[in-house]
Amino acid sequence: MKNIATLTREAISLLKNLIETPSFSSEEDQTALLIENWFNQNEIPLKRENNNVWAFNKYFDENKPTLLLNSHHDTVKPNQAYTNDPFKAIEKDGKLFGLGSNDAGGCLVSLLATFVHFYENQNLSHNLVIVASAEEESSGKNGLNSVLKHLPELDCAIVGEPTLMQLAVAEKGLLVLDVKVKGTASHAAHQNDDNSLYKSIPVMEWFKNYKFDKISEVLGPVKMTVTQISAGKQHNVVPSECDLVVDIRVTDCYSNTEILEVVKANINAEVTPRSMHLNASSIPVAHGLVQAGIALGRTTYGSPTLSDQSVLSCQSLKLGPGETLRSHSADEFIFINEIEEGIDLYIRILTDFFKL
Repeated sequence: MKNIATLTREAISLLKNLIETPSFSSEEDQTALLIENWFNQNEIPLKRENNNVWAFNKYFDENKPTLLLNSHHDTVKPNQAYTNDPFKAIEKDGKLFGLGSNDAGGCLVSLLATFVHFYENQNLSHNLVIVASAEEESSGKNGLNSVLKHLPELDCAIVGEPTLMQLAVAEKGLLVLDVKVKGTASHAAHQNDDNSLYKSIPVMEWFKNYKFDKISEVLGPVKMTVTQISAGKQHNVVPSECDLVVDIRVTDCYSNTEILEVVKANINAEVTPRSMHLNASSIPVAHGLVQAGIALGRTTYGSPTLSDQSVLSCQSLKLGPGETLRSHSADEFIFINEIEEGIDLYIRILTDFFKL
């Protein structure tokens, strides 16, 4: 078995290669090859479908529960404010710069190193499966959700996202609605009591003011925000339709289906969800993974940002090196010692968890 120092050096080297290999969502084929090579170099059998790569621990036992380790290797496109080359891994002042270094390359390579550490252990209380997933940033159909059918029933999961190695025990889901308010078209000079724009005002006021009854202890209230409005083509024509887009951040107190039912019952408009599968997720503080983290001085909190947790039905913990505020930022970076700490803490948390 490789020692942790060797695994850490190799993980950082892999991250540098990942940074220098473009991997926009749905275009991750070359980073998938790098991850395949990682498994091959560690003599670990792997499976791949599209740009998702996964592997099971050596002594997988179908009679044991299964723990998923997951992070993604796709990135968003670099924004225009970059001053560094986003595809060059630059190490400076203890930082590693480059697109995807923080979100979520540091988490991914730390979990890969952790998986290798436990791979040949014969006495784990849980099976381990690791998935390096694609299309997380775009919530694409060929991401983690497409791999789940190939996996055994999952008992719990750690999803690697930058949390400063604190314990995100809940995550808000996302429901995006296209709302169409209908009226009657007419010349602007004529009286029209069925103006779709005016009829949209009480609809927007409802989204602004409505409060859902249940408030999550960790995530707080459901948040609804009208983010786009579109209507009309010329100044002298009253439009027959006014289109709104509504962004709803759903807590663990509600399913997306329940939220949709409430919306439809309260507004006079056509409502079409763009998707229904990006649900809120959570894990009890009493769960062994969380307790193992707390015992190591980690704190718990609720995360407002979306991850691949949203497609999992098992209890899941979001945890990883790096800081979420750096994600999608110009000159993205992660501290080298954050990766070192991440690997160490992942291993210590799992070691304690397997003892429970």
